[in-house]
Amino acid sequence: MAEPQNQGQEMPDFVPEYNKPDAPGIHMNFDNTVSIYHVVEEEDGFEEAAHDLFDLLKESQERFPGWPRVLYLDIDGHVRDDDRLTEDMVELQQEFLIAAMGKFFTALALPIVAVVNPDEQVNELPDELVLQPPGADLPEDTAWPKEE
Repeated sequence: MAEPQNQGQEMPDFVPEYNKPDAPGIHMNFDNTVSIYHVVEEEDGFEEAAHDLFDLLKESQERFPGWPRVLYLDIDGHVRDDDRLTEDMVELQQEFLIAAMGKFFTALALPIVAVVNPDEQVNELPDELVLQPPGADLPEDTAWPKEE
């Protein structure tokens, strides 16, 4: 029988585990990272969920400026008859969180996928979240980021 790989090596007294926090909110971790955990409730729509997530992002940057952020998301309800997530909750994850907001996080742990940002996390956040109706042109005066 093979010997354990760490035999003869002294193991630390405490080996941390990276897990989703036990409760929703913003949590400082031992390694100067921030976990943001949010649950989209059954009665929450796309817009409410997007604003809640943006508010948590803003608060985490204010409380822990520049710290690496990991978003953990759960979605209650919002399931179709075929047990798949409703289109608005898929859009919340794919288009809003990954495509639009992903650069403001180090990693995202979402119901549809877990991803790591391949680039450095962006810490310069917009002042407010303005959602446009699907297919609408972005207003030139408030579009972000500004084209240079």
